[in-house]
Amino acid sequence: MSSSTASVPYETTLLVRDCCLCLHVQRAARALARRFDEALRPLDLTNGQFSLLMSLNRPKPPGISSVASLLAMDRTTLTAALKPLERRGLVRITPDPSDRRSRLMTLTPKGKRLLAAAVPIWQSTHQAVEALLPDHQPNRLRANLRALA
Repeated sequence: MSSSTASVPYETTLLVRDCCLCLHVQRAARALARRFDEALRPLDLTNGQFSLLMSLNRPKPPGISSVASLLAMDRTTLTAALKPLERRGLVRITPDPSDRRSRLMTLTPKGKRLLAAAVPIWQSTHQAVEALLPDHQPNRLRANLRALA
């Protein structure tokens, strides 16, 4: 069949619109991202930056690979996301003393203060989002999303 005559029935479009898990998760993710971006805007943070800063809030500085894995990002994307946070003085990136080729990331005192200011905003926004769930079972949703990840 040539590509000029191939077509997909409109019913298939409706089926994908109504049933596609990927589409529904993407739509929900965008809506959640907008909600958290708006809430964190007074601190000049995006939801992604909040998640990145939170992922660095550890007793020992993590390496790029462990944070990239946690955030489901590739290393290049993570490195690019770190740059504005580093420029703002929120994150410090240093060579790993045990492997000079690797880098460790640390929250600076300024980054810790900003994260501490962001947590109450995240908490209230998160509670509002959980309240929107029709079955009021956020743990079930989290378990289902983990199963897909």
